[in-house]
Amino acid sequence: MTLTRRTLLAAGAASVAAPIVGAGTAQAHPEDKTYRLTVLGTSDTHGNVYNWDYYKDAEYDDSAHNDVGVAKLAALVTKLRAEAIGATLVLDAGDTIQGTPLATYYAKQEPITTTGAKHPMARAMNVLQYDAVTLGNHEFNYGLPLLDRWIRQLGFPALAANAVNARTGKPAFTPYVIKKVSPGRHAPTLRVGILGLTNPGVAIWDRANVEGKLTFLDMVATAAKWVPIMRDRGADIVLISAHGGDSGTSSYGPELPNENPSALIAEQVPGIDAILFGHAHAEVPQRFVTNARTGRPVLLSEPSKWGQRLTKMDFELVRRGGRWAVTTKSATTLNTNTVEADPRVLAAVRSQHEKTVAYVNQVVATSTEELSAASSRYEDTPILDYINKVQTDTVTAALAGTEYASLPVLSIAAPFSRTAVFPQGDVKIKDVAGLYIYDNTLEAVVLTGAEVKAYLEYSAKYFVTLAPGAPADPATISDPAVPDYNYDVLSGVDYDIDISRPVGSRITRLQIAGVDVDPGARFVIAVNNYRRSGGGNFPGIVKTQVYNAQQEIRQLLIDWAQARGAIDPADFFVKNWQLVRAGVPIEF
Repeated sequence: MTLTRRTLLAAGAASVAAPIVGAGTAQAHPEDKTYRLTVLGTSDTHGNVYNWDYYKDAEYDDSAHNDVGVAKLAALVTKLRAEAIGATLVLDAGDTIQGTPLATYYAKQEPITTTGAKHPMARAMNVLQYDAVTLGNHEFNYGLPLLDRWIRQLGFPALAANAVNARTGKPAFTPYVIKKVSPGRHAPTLRVGILGLTNPGVAIWDRANVEGKLTFLDMVATAAKWVPIMRDRGADIVLISAHGGDSGTSSYGPELPNENPSALIAEQVPGIDAILFGHAHAEVPQRFVTNARTGRPVLLSEPSKWGQRLTKMDFELVRRGGRWAVTTKSATTLNTNTVEADPRVLAAVRSQHEKTVAYVNQVVATSTEELSAASSRYEDTPILDYINKVQTDTVTAALAGTEYASLPVLSIAAPFSRTAVFPQGDVKIKDVAGLYIYDNTLEAVVLTGAEVKAYLEYSAKYFVTLAPGAPADPATISDPAVPDYNYDVLSGVDYDIDISRPVGSRITRLQIAGVDVDPGARFVIAVNNYRRSGGGNFPGIVKTQVYNAQQEIRQLLIDWAQARGAIDPADFFVKNWQLVRAGVPIEF
């Protein structure tokens, strides 16, 4: 885009967090010559190269006028490299090859494992010339063969010290690198150690791809193991590129190591100078965490998501007694909408981008009316029933003639994107992809009636408690901190969610054809692989599958529409759940 008023406004906002000097590892003296190291960091680019919204078939824009994509990042990196005094390194903290139709196309429609083509994210990142990338959990979505092919296409190392071979216990990927750089004119060599840590949640979220092959170790313990090794092998500065947030909490239970331990790593592991982290999709320009053993501050930063921000870490160093010491360090995040996209990156990926645009604009069916997911968090909508209808039909057909054929099939869906719309008239692949934005596959398990109720109670806890007389406001009726995809709904049963009641006792009606569901009854539950594997820590759903054909739900939705040529709510919409207050349906 051109540098218009929206760009200038965003540029000003990007400078809110001015560099703050943290206590360093040495005191500078007037006679010391100061050298500089700049570390630029990206994370969670999620398949974004162009500043393009494939679901809207238009340039990306949001209410804050952010831009996205590696092409924007590359332009900003090029500018900062040219301005830098001293050495510059560029790192990425993971989640690279999943998240847009562009990435999906070269994993599913024309997978690089069969065509031999170079992945668009490899093309883009090679132009930018990263020094290292950490593997995020979404790198494992398409299986290890595709991941291996992508890694071999990169012109720089891919790191993941805590992903080890399940049989040997040895690192399955490169744990770390030590980069030799010159931090200033006539400066002695500076050795920068970069340790990569991926997310242990991969063991849950992509169990089918990694079980029996890879084990994912605790990120804190792994850092404690490798940081001293890196120091012993000559690292003057140690940086960690971690795909885990800084909250210290997890979306899953205690059976796996912590999902978001970056601040804990800084606090508990001595010898770390800074951590670039990702996974949480948050913008954290600068944070200092004091190490409990050394008393020294560790610098942390997270650059938002999709290429909207670039982290810039600055270190000042002195050379004393034959050793390097950091005197000051600071960080900020820069807005990528302040630059024009790098034409080299655009050119490298243009043909793949254009092929993806053509693909997502194929018409798959005609809708009899407009269907929207805007209100799907708090009221039953036809567009979610479309997902449930396809999942139910698929599982029912697959289990015909088996021991499970006589069991009722229920289906779980969620409002994955509240902006999803099927327009009246032509429905294109991009519309379906906009409804189901994740690369989940369909599975099925058997639950009892009691387990179905417990599952619904868990989802119902995310609604606020609505007191008598309080207005029912769609904007505040659900917890804004909880992602939309945690508001799961079921088809095949009729139920009320009474949000005037305490959490845990909100499912006040659970019936089939007017008859209360027997707690001991058995049901087949159609569900996506993320949820079935434990994502979100929903109760009772982590069970052995009775159906798992590795079929991508998004493709099933496309195929169902193509086979019929029409999307008509009369074919699938059944109003089966509602929010109530003291038994009275809530009207919005």
